Amino acid sequence: MNNKAFNPFEMAQAQFDKVADQIDLDAATRDLLRFPLREYHISIPVRMDDGSVRIFRGFRVQHNDARGPAKGGIRFHPQETADTVRALSMWMTWKCAVVDIPLGGSKGGVICDPHNLSMREQEQICRGWVRQLSKVIGPLVDVPAPDVMTNAQHMLWMLDEFEIIHGNKLPGFITGKPVGMGGSLGRTEATGFGVIFALREALKELGIRPEDTTASVQGFGNVAQYAIKLYEQIGGKVICVSCWDQNDQTSYSFKKESGIGFESLQNITDRFGGINKDKARDIGYEILPGDAWLGQDVDILMPAALEHQITGENVNKISRRVKIIAEGANGPTTPEADRIISERKIFLIPDFLTNAGGVTCSYFEQVQSNMNYFWEKDEVLGKLDVKMTSAFNAVSELARKRKLYMRDAAYYIAIGRVAQACKDRGWV
Repeated sequence: MNNKAFNPFEMAQAQFDKVADQIDLDAATRDLLRFPLREYHISIPVRMDDGSVRIFRGFRVQHNDARGPAKGGIRFHPQETADTVRALSMWMTWKCAVVDIPLGGSKGGVICDPHNLSMREQEQICRGWVRQLSKVIGPLVDVPAPDVMTNAQHMLWMLDEFEIIHGNKLPGFITGKPVGMGGSLGRTEATGFGVIFALREALKELGIRPEDTTASVQGFGNVAQYAIKLYEQIGGKVICVSCWDQNDQTSYSFKKESGIGFESLQNITDRFGGINKDKARDIGYEILPGDAWLGQDVDILMPAALEHQITGENVNKISRRVKIIAEGANGPTTPEADRIISERKIFLIPDFLTNAGGVTCSYFEQVQSNMNYFWEKDEVLGKLDVKMTSAFNAVSELARKRKLYMRDAAYYIAIGRVAQACKDRGWV
């Protein structure tokens, strides 16, 4: 989203086309899956705190629901676009399919910047988004969740509005809720922990001990923070992280060769994942340009922020030491960069497998909310570990068997499952 020339939906389609060619997908199924089944563009009037009225533009895109209700987050971002949401909805379809949960893919967004909005104004956007879409979303139709710059409070406002409109208690309508209001234990950690469950399996396959590795991470939001936390727990050392600075409207990398010290860095981070660079400098961090995370001399790279971060223009900055790229973000690597990464034999764990822990735990929350019974945290994270491990092993086995790039193997499985569901329903 930070490059106007970049179209994430075209990238998602190109990734799909590559595998559709490999599996000789028929024309009708290909045409069906290249585009969303339906999409909604909405306008949300909000009376601001100063008494003026602003119109915020929003989206909900439902890519495919052949395997079950659509599922996907809603993000608030000032550079949100319809094509970004289309791409994310498509990736959600493949993500649910590759971990084999009975859901389809969707995504939502509002063009806004929560940094510059009061809590009351954010609440009005949340409620307005639900009012505009209440007839086409729901616990058995399309289930939203948090994404970039949205959180449990936003989800609770949306749930409250949906229940007011429908006159029922429907906690399964939305996931990522506060634990005391129908949310699932373990949901906060799920995406980041899922990244490390997948990474752990990759390290096993390559015969590398976690304690012998170092990593560089892009991002310091929810996904990156919990990925770093668990990675450190299994013995790894993160030496560099990058994040966006809202005040400077730019990004910085924070480096410490001895290891970043997760808790100390978390203590100087705002709720959007922005690290205070003055305080970081005071406790011994080297402050580098935002893209410096990519060129670090480490074993593992974890892009865990936004899409379009590893490109044909910067992929050659990746150190020859790097053995694994674990994509915690959605769509961080372009097809041009993919080709070079594949040629260099770097083991890439693709985004819609690596970060599927979030939607998997969202599915667990949805199940719990619908049956009004809740599991303990260890049980949730245990189920998550089993799902992520099983999905990784299936993709890795296919990649080895057919000599495929890991991303292509993941697409091969996901597209095959969705295509079969469409055929079974008689759609194609």
